[in-house]
Amino acid sequence: MIIKKGKSIMSYDLYEDKVRKNKKERVDKYENQYSKYCDFVYYESSKTPGLRLAMRILKPEKPSYILAGTHGWHMSIPDYKEIEQPLENVRYLTLQVEMRGRAFSDGSPDCNGWELYDVIDAVNYARKYYKEYIIDEEVVYFEAGSGGGGNAYAILGKFPDFFAAVTVFYGISDYGTWYENDKIAEFSDEMDIWVGANPKENLMAYQARSGLYTIENLYTHVYIAHGDNDLRVPVDHARRYVELGKELGKGHLIKYMELKGVGTRDHLGNATKEQIESMEIFSEQNRLNNRVPVNIPTKGKMVVAGYLYTKEFSLILDSIDKMAILEYDLENELYKVMCDVDCDYKLIKHSRR
Repeated sequence: MIIKKGKSIMSYDLYEDKVRKNKKERVDKYENQYSKYCDFVYYESSKTPGLRLAMRILKPEKPSYILAGTHGWHMSIPDYKEIEQPLENVRYLTLQVEMRGRAFSDGSPDCNGWELYDVIDAVNYARKYYKEYIIDEEVVYFEAGSGGGGNAYAILGKFPDFFAAVTVFYGISDYGTWYENDKIAEFSDEMDIWVGANPKENLMAYQARSGLYTIENLYTHVYIAHGDNDLRVPVDHARRYVELGKELGKGHLIKYMELKGVGTRDHLGNATKEQIESMEIFSEQNRLNNRVPVNIPTKGKMVVAGYLYTKEFSLILDSIDKMAILEYDLENELYKVMCDVDCDYKLIKHSRR
């Protein structure tokens, strides 16, 4: 299958951690803005009542699938722009989701805690209000890089059957390791606040936010690309995820491209045009190859990192900082939760639509 080359659907500018946007002063707070091919909307968190969140929506010329994504660690979503002509490279209903507590959204960041559910709320908003742009609302994709790539690794484990395919560009798979290796406190100072402790004080809280520790829940095809000289998110984040995935029998779900000679203080520093084009081609191929929803096995074991949401059930621990093991059997409606620390939980069984 031939894929048209061009700029990525999700802008790489969202992924590089160069600029921290200040909180926007809004005269008309939460005012949605609309144009033919670009909207900027606010929606409410289903997990934090009253919390208003923002996303920018790029609309395709003809109906397609949903592609969601988040921005870099120090970044935010782009400002609203009135667009009245079709965008050449927007092939999906593209949701540029802002993490809570950033330039446009209320609340406080929690580093892959409930902020990840903000993505699910964004998708559900699009399903309700943008039906005319969606071919199949059950086929949803996710693509993000850098801090957003860390979101992507974690989303795969916390929502194992929500996305049909996921792309991770130079993402963080282990926040504890990332913290310890941050010698200039470029990111760790924020983790102290967003997580509420450092890894020595609460290692489980960092593992609960890291996709590396929920890879046992991987049932979604994921494409990963990472430069071997990346200074800000070292390539070991990708290598360890891929290696552990293979050990756990998940290798068939993972396609990995290591970008030789790529990476400086910018994730794509020294990247050639051909390398960037290859990233885009393989990311799109991952979506084209996976046009059906994911379903979890009827029986098995999963890791619960704060919470776990599937189409069949949800399990929410009493803290996003805790982890547990779940053994389940859907046919016999058996659920066994095991945790190394004192932990209460709520189990919710879902009625399939």
